[in-house]
Amino acid sequence: MPAPPRTLPSSTDLHGVRWLRSSHSTGANNCVETARPAAGPGAGLLAVRDSKDPDGPALLISPGSWTKFVAAVH
Repeated sequence: MPAPPRTLPSSTDLHGVRWLRSSHSTGANNCVETARPAAGPGAGLLAVRDSKDPDGPALLISPGSWTKFVAAVH
């Protein structure tokens, strides 16, 4: 079984996802948004994109890796 992609050229390639922005976000639109794809190339992973570029690339990471990242920068 091939490994899932770790980036997508455009976050619009993830269909039917709901992007969420942190409650710590300011009105300056300078944060990231996350989504949990249920199907397709990112199924089971967490998608992360720049809120300033909603049509831009998305990173796909494991939920556990995201939790560790957030804990490290918090």
